[in-house]
Amino acid sequence: MKTVAFFNNKGGVGKTSLLYHLAWMFALRGKRVVAADLDPQANLSAMFLQDDRIDALWAAGGAATVYSAMRPLMEGTGDLLQVTPQIVGERIALIPGDLTLSEIEDELSTQWPRCLNSEARAFRVIAAFDRMLRSIGAAQDADYGLIDVGPNLGAINRCALISADYVVVPIGADLFSIRGLQNVGPKLRAWRREWEDRLKRAPESLGFRLPNGAMEPLGYIISRYSAYGRGAAKAFQRWLDRAPRIYVEYVLNLQWDDSALDVDGNRLAQLKDYRSLLPMAQEARKPMFLLKPADGAIGGHQAAVQECYADFEALATEIEERIALSSPTLGDAKIDSVEARAKR
Repeated sequence: MKTVAFFNNKGGVGKTSLLYHLAWMFALRGKRVVAADLDPQANLSAMFLQDDRIDALWAAGGAATVYSAMRPLMEGTGDLLQVTPQIVGERIALIPGDLTLSEIEDELSTQWPRCLNSEARAFRVIAAFDRMLRSIGAAQDADYGLIDVGPNLGAINRCALISADYVVVPIGADLFSIRGLQNVGPKLRAWRREWEDRLKRAPESLGFRLPNGAMEPLGYIISRYSAYGRGAAKAFQRWLDRAPRIYVEYVLNLQWDDSALDVDGNRLAQLKDYRSLLPMAQEARKPMFLLKPADGAIGGHQAAVQECYADFEALATEIEERIALSSPTLGDAKIDSVEARAKR
């Protein structure tokens, strides 16, 4: 199973909606998917599940959510429990989120430096998300693990991101998204270096596999831009024009080449604002590209539904092709892979 995190410390860039729709599209293409809701706001769970079902999961205890499965480990009374995934579609399993997940932020911060002392419990705690995701992935025979995280640079996201083989950066066409893009790259490199240091000090008798912390950038996606004719509205174009250079310099840590401006190999997709399709899809609890007239998608909406399907099908194809061409490992091999794609 390959794991992909969708990450930007700027909120409101359509990250959760993007992951939700890609999960469905991968499933339609015959792939098995585990979607992990590691955002304490639990928005991904809210897209997949009815409120009553979420309420029942939060009240159930046991190992019904990401937090309840981790609770014995966090309280020092046991190890990670086997979380019970929710089957939310054919070939899609969800690890349900939990608002209480924010309570583990301090414990994750405490255990991070203790890995440097080769403390076994510290590695169990820090690798808990990865252990949970890989375990469910194996049980579901999953092809992809998709990870949703909150818009911040805190300890929960650090532990979630070291579980990711790849990272996709969603951005909007605005100043704050561009600034968020600048923050992502240096933070990923710092987390990767710090985890490499800790891996060298891991006890040999842990009894589970540790994540390699690859976090290889796959590219960025511009979402929710307002289209005018066949292009972006002029008000947003100035920010879109800055994205290629910012991504190369800050995320890939490479020198920008002005001659490469016309061939941006790092942009995975530019998805427009599908406007009324999204609230319609949320009401029907299905992806926008599967809306039917019975869901209210009548008249011109059906053309938009078909366009949306084509956009996400192209995006899923692009992500799968990039993963197939890449092999995330630590060290020079990974850097060579990123540089090769940047020069494509």
